[in-house]
Amino acid sequence: MEELTYTKIGDYYIPNLILDEEPEQDVFYGKYGDLRRDYLREHKPRLWAMLVTSGTLADHLKGIERAAERRMDTLLPQLMKAAGVTEELKASDQMAWIGLVNNCRARADEIILAELICS
Repeated sequence: MEELTYTKIGDYYIPNLILDEEPEQDVFYGKYGDLRRDYLREHKPRLWAMLVTSGTLADHLKGIERAAERRMDTLLPQLMKAAGVTEELKASDQMAWIGLVNNCRARADEIILAELICS
């Protein structure tokens, strides 16, 4: 840990603080990491402030992104199987196949939002 230094200006000592070079809102943590960051900022300001001041916000958001990606990887095939999305359907009716896949992806997205982002 570096020692804090001060500069005397008039009768006051001002700490020499160096801000991060990259502002927090310019960092991209992935779709779910950014959604979690926005949720915390708007709905959980105390938790947001605690994560920011402790310096663990980036790790938290990266962890949420990784967990959401793993959940999507396991959930999407299950939903597609339950909905009857098959290669035969893809070969015979591509538009129906695309519709079912998009529906399954949207359902998986809503589940992930409820489980990981808005909790």
